[in-house]
Amino acid sequence: MTINIEYESDIKLDLDYEDIITKVIDKSLELEKCPYEIELSVVLTDNDSIHEINKTYRNIDAPTDVLSFPMVDYDIPGDFSDLDEYINDYFNPETGELMLGDIIISVEKVIEQAKEYGHSRIRELAFLVAHSMLHLFGYDHMDDETSHIMEGKQENILSELNIRR
Repeated sequence: MTINIEYESDIKLDLDYEDIITKVIDKSLELEKCPYEIELSVVLTDNDSIHEINKTYRNIDAPTDVLSFPMVDYDIPGDFSDLDEYINDYFNPETGELMLGDIIISVEKVIEQAKEYGHSRIRELAFLVAHSMLHLFGYDHMDDETSHIMEGKQENILSELNIRR
């Protein structure tokens, strides 16, 4: 498994962010029963940078807490059964790893939202990584049904890691 974590903010979280990110990714892969070794990029940045990315790629002129850029198109969210048919599209030819995509997190939003929701920065960071991983597996929250499914999976990941509100 290849996880590239880049910290591109001058604002410090003062926690072992690499360990938290890795544990959430591992648990997400386990619970979704991903049969592949994966490649993934995680960038921790500031509000200005994520604002610019959000504006460029989503036409939303505001900072956000997390952005997910999946590399895999799933017929059914979390269904890895036919990905072997797309070996040239989804797998790194040098490593054979499934290229899941990119996660971009605003460090400022982690701090702001932890305070706003009354929980730890660890919990907020873990939640954003779990949320983004589910997007990389093809899940979304565009309506009540899909939102309910995604919320349940997020809570399950955090619960399995004993990360509570």
